[in-house]
Amino acid sequence: MCELVDLAEELGLHPLAVEDAVHGRQRPKRERFGDVLAVALKTLRYVEEETAVETGDVMIFVGPRSVLTVSHGPIDPCTEAARRLDADADMLSHGPWAVVHAVLDVAVDAYSDAARRVRATLDRLEDEVFSTSRVDHTESIYSLKREVREFRDAVQPLVPVVQGLLSGGPGERDHQPRIAPYIRDVADHLHRTDIEVRTLDELLDSVLGAQQARVGTWQNDDMRRISAWAAIFAIPTMVAGVYGMNFEHMPELGWTYGYPLAVGLMVLAAGALHRAFRRNGWL
Repeated sequence: MCELVDLAEELGLHPLAVEDAVHGRQRPKRERFGDVLAVALKTLRYVEEETAVETGDVMIFVGPRSVLTVSHGPIDPCTEAARRLDADADMLSHGPWAVVHAVLDVAVDAYSDAARRVRATLDRLEDEVFSTSRVDHTESIYSLKREVREFRDAVQPLVPVVQGLLSGGPGERDHQPRIAPYIRDVADHLHRTDIEVRTLDELLDSVLGAQQARVGTWQNDDMRRISAWAAIFAIPTMVAGVYGMNFEHMPELGWTYGYPLAVGLMVLAAGALHRAFRRNGWL
């Protein structure tokens, strides 16, 4: 914190920009404070074992001759960005905007990798939903959908931010035309990832609907089985109930074969119903 305040004073950063950098949790945005441009973005990665999207924050302050990055969370793209810049001396010749491009490029590459992993998880879920097993995956689908929404909240607002770096005010145009093609390439990758995340969200809606429809089908099958067995047992119950009323004048009470006849009638009727229900797919 103290180091950031000292650097902010040295670079002449606006107090509001410093406050945003300290607290983090900013929505992707770009703001200009005098001759310093502040760019906020989300970092993320997908943890397949937990089916969770982990997010962080990066704030980039770009001045005429300086650049400062502040990271929050478990993911820091600045380390990989520094490694790439160290390996590419030509890119470093573009000055502070080379750092902006490198950080954006690393973050967007992570978006693409996360989208690929989420797609793989969704494909597995889809296969399980349409398998023959009767397992309800509604909770897993809702969980993944929640993570995709968090993913979307990181990617979607960043699209106009990156586009604004190409078509913004005079400060943003100072880096053109040398670095503009590289920023445009990042914007293209980000746009493709944004479309992929939107598609994932829509596919999850479809898979969720399919799962709910299958659950409804399973419930209908169960109700048909219950109804079929209830009908089968209703006939023996009715016959036994009639002969159990103990009236004095009832047919077949004095007949030797009356009891076997009643039992046989119950068995035959129940067997006929069972066969009919099986033939119609109820059992």
